Amino acid sequence: MSNKKGRSHLILPDFSQSPCVDKVGVEERVSRFQKRSIKNEAKMQGLKMALNMIDLTTLEGKDTPGKVRQMCYKAQHLHDIHPDLPTVAAVCVYPSMVGVAAKAVAGSGVKVASVSTAFPSGQAPLEVKLMDTKFAVAEGADEIDMVISRGKFLSGEYNFVFDEIAAIKEACGKARLKVILETGELVTLDNVRRASDIAMFAGADFIKTSTGKISPAATMQVTYTMLEAIRDFKLKTGIQIGMKPAGGISNSKLALHNLVMVKETLGEDWLTNEWFRFGASSLANDVLMQIMKAETGVYQSADYFSKD
Repeated sequence: MSNKKGRSHLILPDFSQSPCVDKVGVEERVSRFQKRSIKNEAKMQGLKMALNMIDLTTLEGKDTPGKVRQMCYKAQHLHDIHPDLPTVAAVCVYPSMVGVAAKAVAGSGVKVASVSTAFPSGQAPLEVKLMDTKFAVAEGADEIDMVISRGKFLSGEYNFVFDEIAAIKEACGKARLKVILETGELVTLDNVRRASDIAMFAGADFIKTSTGKISPAATMQVTYTMLEAIRDFKLKTGIQIGMKPAGGISNSKLALHNLVMVKETLGEDWLTNEWFRFGASSLANDVLMQIMKAETGVYQSADYFSKD
C-alpha cells in the first residue's frame, strides 16, 4: 500500500487484520459509564466544558447567509444574561457558506469547519472531492469534515479509502482534518475499529462518528470503540488524535457520560476542544437549560434560547 501521502514514517498495519472488538465487553463497559453519578460541582464544570466542545452546525439545502450569521452570533453569545459562559468550539457549514461564517466569527476564537468530499454521501470522483476541499480552505475553513467512501470500505477496498483520505489531508494544507466514518452504515464494531485505524494512519487529525444524516449515529458503544482505537494508536505511534461523536447527542446527561468515558479511556489530555468535540447543535440549548437550572433552581423555557 502506498503511504507517501499519509504518515509516511509509520509502518502501516494490514487493515484486513484489524483487532476484533469484544461487543459484550464494550456493552458492559459502556453500561458502567452510564450508571456513573456526577456531583453538582463536577456537573457544572462538565456542562461548561461540553458547551466549549460543541460544533454548532447548519447543513441544510435551505441554508442562507442570514441563517449562518445568526448561528455564528449564537456561537459567540450563547446566553447574553450569562456573559461568563464559554463560546462553542466551532461552527460547521457547507463550503459555499464558509466565507460568510469566517467573517461572522472573525477574532472570536470560534473555528470555522466545513463539510467536504460530497457530504453526506461521499459519492463523487476524487477530483471533485479535492476541489470541494480546496475551495473550503481558500474561503477560510480552519477544519474540514470529510466523509469516507463507505461503499469502497464495505467492498474491502481499504487501500482506496486510505489513499483518498491521504489525498484530502494533503489538500487541507494547514486546516485540520476530521474523518467521518458514518458508523451507522458500517454495521459492526469490527468495521468501526478498522475504519478508525485506516483514517488515523492516513492522516486524520480527528475521527468522527457520523454525518448526522444516518441513524444510528453516535452511540456510546461506537464512540467507545473509536476511543479505544485512538488510545492504541497513541501508544503505538505517539500521535494524539481527536474524537468527535456526532448525531444523537441531544441532552446534557448523555454528553456528561461521554466526557466521563473520554477521561477514563484516554485521560484528561483529551478534555479540551482541541481534541474532543460534540457534533450536536441541539445539545447547546439543553446544556444551557441545565446550567440555568443549577444556578437559579428553576428551568427556563426553551423559548429563551434560539433554535439556531
